[in-house]
Amino acid sequence: MNSLNKSLANFAPYGPTVIRVIIGALFVLHGIDKFSGGISGVEGFFAENGVPAAGLSAPLTAVLEIVLGATLIAGFFTRVSALVLTVVIAGAIVFVKADGGILGSAELDLAYIAGLLGVALLGPGKLSVDEAIKTDTSTNLVAA
Repeated sequence: MNSLNKSLANFAPYGPTVIRVIIGALFVLHGIDKFSGGISGVEGFFAENGVPAAGLSAPLTAVLEIVLGATLIAGFFTRVSALVLTVVIAGAIVFVKADGGILGSAELDLAYIAGLLGVALLGPGKLSVDEAIKTDTSTNLVAA
């Protein structure tokens, strides 16, 4: 077991990369789906659930999911992107999913939040634009 732990520890700096690429891709897909399914339907759904300014918040949410999902994948402005997407997901929980309970409808969103906050705290990881251009100088927290 000790050798497995040591072997895996060698890859720890790449952990945030795995998390941000998967979560980023899921956000991009959700944003695209909002447009391809008809943004007016999303606006109506938002309005039914009491989301403020549904006509503005529906397309804004879709754009944020696409753009910030892509920045997560690239590892560019990673921490800010993760925090903004955390706010987007928190809004979904408050306005759409709270009535269904944690296990009923919010558990996946909470998993997203856990991953996003993990990336925000740990940084983008080794394979990222932030690392390559040194926009985030504290990305080696995982290897500490």
